Amino acid sequence: MKNNPHFLHALLNKRMLICIFTGFSSGLPLYILISLLPAWLKSEGVSLKEIGLFALIGLPFTWKFIWAPLFDRYALPFGRRRGWLLITQIGLLITLPVFGFFHPQLDIRTIAFFCVLVAFLSASQDVVLDAYRRELLPDVELGLGNAVHVNAYKIASLVPGSLSLILADHMDWSSVFMITALFMLPGLVMTLLITEPALKNVAPKTLRAAVIEPFQEFVRRNGIKSALTVLLFIFLYKLGDSMATALATPFYLEMGFTKTEIGLVAKNAGLWPSVIGGMLGGVWMMRLGINRALWIFGAVQMIAILGFAWLATVGHSLPWLALVIGLEALGVGLGTAAFVAFIAHTTNPLYTATQFALFTSLAAVPRTFANAATGYLVDYFGWTQFFILCFLLAIPGMLLLLKVAPWKATLDTGMNGHV
Repeated sequence: MKNNPHFLHALLNKRMLICIFTGFSSGLPLYILISLLPAWLKSEGVSLKEIGLFALIGLPFTWKFIWAPLFDRYALPFGRRRGWLLITQIGLLITLPVFGFFHPQLDIRTIAFFCVLVAFLSASQDVVLDAYRRELLPDVELGLGNAVHVNAYKIASLVPGSLSLILADHMDWSSVFMITALFMLPGLVMTLLITEPALKNVAPKTLRAAVIEPFQEFVRRNGIKSALTVLLFIFLYKLGDSMATALATPFYLEMGFTKTEIGLVAKNAGLWPSVIGGMLGGVWMMRLGINRALWIFGAVQMIAILGFAWLATVGHSLPWLALVIGLEALGVGLGTAAFVAFIAHTTNPLYTATQFALFTSLAAVPRTFANAATGYLVDYFGWTQFFILCFLLAIPGMLLLLKVAPWKATLDTGMNGHV
């Protein structure tokens, strides 16, 4: 840390605490949709093909850049960021418990509707949280702050992916969804306590300007060819990892693990590797830089996919389950920390919400469209071959690093002057 004497000060300040809450609030509703919901549907007799198709409910995460300009252009009574946060968080607190009042075999269309509604509110909250975090953090804390955010984002998965599954073995699903939804309260309290970030630039004066100018600025800054390459990289970098984990909980159940075993072993085995991966990712980025971090962390992320293929051949084994999940959590914690830092650095502070939403929307496309086909791919290939396919699909994103983040090139991150 010789090049970063203010590291401890940056790690322990109020802004890092806020990043913990932004990450947890952002991750919770998404993991309810991609972790708890598939477990609920599977336990109620819904087929893997139908569960896989439920990935399409994530469409709002891929299209959120369409309405993101509204958040840049209009300010509500509590502020341009806090006002919109209150609306989305209250909406999530109200809608998340609704699932427990339906039966998957009888109300599958109604469940799908509320899933889309939750996804819309969650995607909208993400837009505002990303913009707030980008405006809150000074450049010197950008990498670390995003690493803390990603870390808390992953920790949020333990509520629907661990606690809720354990509760499901001991109480009815309506109570499980109600208790899970209450974990949105810390984020709501955070929104009430934080202050609105100072506006570094003048907000777009018209809705037309808020819609058009962010895209014009991005293309003008990079050139059309480089801009398209960056967008393609954002789309592909986490494609393999996203597909590999799309049906993780149903995969564990088919391997013979009980919901309690998944809750206690599979999910908690990923807690400390996730925490370590997220924090080490932020610290190492200060020394490695974003470019080299994307290479190294992405390689670990790819190797973790092969762990699932191995588990599919081993079958029911708690030690192997813990090892595979730990490696996956470490790889994703590292890879996501570098990836989010790259996206944050690519945005222009004048159009934070819209550009950040555009980039993260592209990153969410695989989770929505590609993941929708995972049930059919597993049915056709089997689990082992499916995970090997996911590993191969991660290669193109890594190859694009040659263009967008060459190993020997430097990228000004504002963290220590250069990378």
